Amino acid sequence: MTEPLLWVGLANVIEPINLLAILAGTLIGMFIGAMPGLSATMAIALLLPLTYSLRPETGLAMLASLYLAAMYGGSIAAILLRTPGTPAAAATVLDGYPMAQKGEAGRALGLSLTASLIGGVISSVVLLTVAPLLGRIVLNFGPVEIFAVAVLGITIIGSLSQGSAILGLMSGAIGLLISMVGMDLTTGTPRFTFGVLDLFGGVNFTVALIGLFSIPQAVRLIVMGQANAGDRISNVRDRMLPTGRQFLRMLPNSLRSSVIGVFTGLIPGTGGDTASWFAYNEAKRFSRHKAQFGTGYPAGIVAPEAANNAVVGGALIPTIALGIPGSSATAVLLGGLMVHGILPGPTLMTEYGDVTYTLLWAVMFANIALFLVGLLFTRACVAVTKIPNRVVGPVIVVLSVIGAFAINNSVFDIGLMIAFGIVGLAFDQFRIPTPPLVIGLILGPILDTTLQQSLLIGAGSWWIFLENPISATLLAVAALSVLQATPFFGSLARVFRKPRAEGAESAGGDMAGSRE
Repeated sequence: MTEPLLWVGLANVIEPINLLAILAGTLIGMFIGAMPGLSATMAIALLLPLTYSLRPETGLAMLASLYLAAMYGGSIAAILLRTPGTPAAAATVLDGYPMAQKGEAGRALGLSLTASLIGGVISSVVLLTVAPLLGRIVLNFGPVEIFAVAVLGITIIGSLSQGSAILGLMSGAIGLLISMVGMDLTTGTPRFTFGVLDLFGGVNFTVALIGLFSIPQAVRLIVMGQANAGDRISNVRDRMLPTGRQFLRMLPNSLRSSVIGVFTGLIPGTGGDTASWFAYNEAKRFSRHKAQFGTGYPAGIVAPEAANNAVVGGALIPTIALGIPGSSATAVLLGGLMVHGILPGPTLMTEYGDVTYTLLWAVMFANIALFLVGLLFTRACVAVTKIPNRVVGPVIVVLSVIGAFAINNSVFDIGLMIAFGIVGLAFDQFRIPTPPLVIGLILGPILDTTLQQSLLIGAGSWWIFLENPISATLLAVAALSVLQATPFFGSLARVFRKPRAEGAESAGGDMAGSRE
């Protein structure tokens, strides 16, 4: 029965009205994603009322394409203005903005667009072929396994720390502490709220991210004025799309990051932001040029962009198969299904198979639309950089205020965003890395909740993490990651590597001599 529904979905998606909906969703998504502070979640929420009058398959196709396009759109502002348009683009800032400063803005944007296409296509193929199988894998991930995943994510802090590892760990610890603010989901006890009702729901991650990244950059632009106007990106003159050789060089990193994105999206509660940092860390781990990360290195752009677009397909699998949102954006998309009278769950692919497979095909077609529209829209976005610094700065502040307020329609969130902006300025002043704090904010709630649930399941015994084969393996990998990041391990590796290199040189010399 699956094959007929598969072709029914394809026939539906190529209808003119659905193709038009995909195109419209792509344009709107890229526009909203490029605006600092406006996330894919807010983009879907804003567009959801417009789909009420449309057919379910048309409305869902528009929402899915918007979701995908907003993930890429966030990289535009990240590369051009050092301000991530979406939380998932935070990792792209590290190498995207430095590359743009080198006069290679077009190349950076082209790498982002191409990597997004690869990640999106791979996740679409996964959706259309092995979605039922991966849905069963998700069932094996309980609190114990998810806790191990969170611990593995925390180990990323060491490798993301530029300069002092101690400052990086301190930044990550601050992020974990801030993530503990709010109601304890297990016991229902308020923590660190100081009687403020607005903090009972915790610190909103998007609000914190807007403040940490947008406000410091806006202040820099205002203070800088036109002092460095000649260094601003006025146009994209370099080649945007990578050459055939560059494409082949980025392909292994793109494929690895796409797989990371798909599997990260499968785990409920995570999303493009988590996948981006995971992929960035692994790209750095596998690279022979680790020191170049953070200086405008292409792999530092390809990895997060391939991962955050691959998350779309991965996050849709638990959303469709189990009714469990794989990310905050799919949670809103889940509401879109219910608005159209479709109840997500195990029967979604049978009772509503035509609509479901139309949605899955729409994700594939949205990737193609994203690539084609991105070639035109991305260059047009460079016009934003022609605006004087003292105009761009206040505009970023205004957009940040609007974005922070739009999340919960709360003035308190505006003040919270400004507070995080001050923290971001202080971090820049004392050269404390911000990415570890972001990692702590992302993984803190997951780590806290799953730890308590796991200990309840194990009757207070910590051995439950080692008795479970999946969690034991993930924790072992995390331990190796920590050891690899320590100075002792690095010096020990160099000691063992040096004789081997000398031996290789002598062997090479002998071979050269024999050839002569």
